[in-house]
Amino acid sequence: MTQYAFFFDQSRCYGCQACSVACKDWNGIEPGPEKWMTVYEWEKGTYPDLRVHDLAFSCGHCQNPVCIKACPNNAIFKEDKYGAVLVDEDKCTGNRQCIIACPYGAPKFASDAPGTKMSKCTMCIDRLEKGEKPMCVVSCPLRALDFGTLEEIEAKYGSLRQLEDMPAPDTKPAFIVRPHTEKKKLVPYDKDKALFLMQQRGDLGTVFENVEDVTNVKEGVVPRTKLIMKHTNSKDLLAQTRNDIG
Repeated sequence: MTQYAFFFDQSRCYGCQACSVACKDWNGIEPGPEKWMTVYEWEKGTYPDLRVHDLAFSCGHCQNPVCIKACPNNAIFKEDKYGAVLVDEDKCTGNRQCIIACPYGAPKFASDAPGTKMSKCTMCIDRLEKGEKPMCVVSCPLRALDFGTLEEIEAKYGSLRQLEDMPAPDTKPAFIVRPHTEKKKLVPYDKDKALFLMQQRGDLGTVFENVEDVTNVKEGVVPRTKLIMKHTNSKDLLAQTRNDIG
């Protein structure tokens, strides 16, 4: 078996959701939490060292897929040609043992209703069979995604399989990443003067009363401050992915 893999460049992604929308369109998935390609977004830091983080992730198609072992109905399997982890929906009973086992939250469900069958990224095998790359990869406007054999991807991009906040790659995901580049100050400025000027809004009213409101943000003000890939319900998944309609 030749293992194929995805590559994600965090420094290029700005969370536009084009990959997720294209995936839904290609696979005929209705709006909602059933996102085979999921774009997570979270914020870290405070002014002036604030950064928005994004992660576009579908499935690791792991070399040691714990979801397969967790399914009591043998509904999940790893196919031989591309190394894709797939689900046989005829065998799936919606018991959700797969999502409990998967550290990445890759198994997806259209609703929280008991018995809802699991679905997931198929690696776009229908496209691979025609010599085309997965739809998420070709739809990215900034080319933050790539796809090929694991050997090819590692030769081009290295072998890092974990971004900050992601689970440890114990399952050996076929998912190679490149983290953010170091943040650089391109235009010199006085951060204290900038805050002062932002408060001077004339008749428009103030955005913040005290500089502490932006330099020492209280817990709970920012809704997403860390990456969470596993969720117990659809509402939390949609909130974590900056999208309440899917």
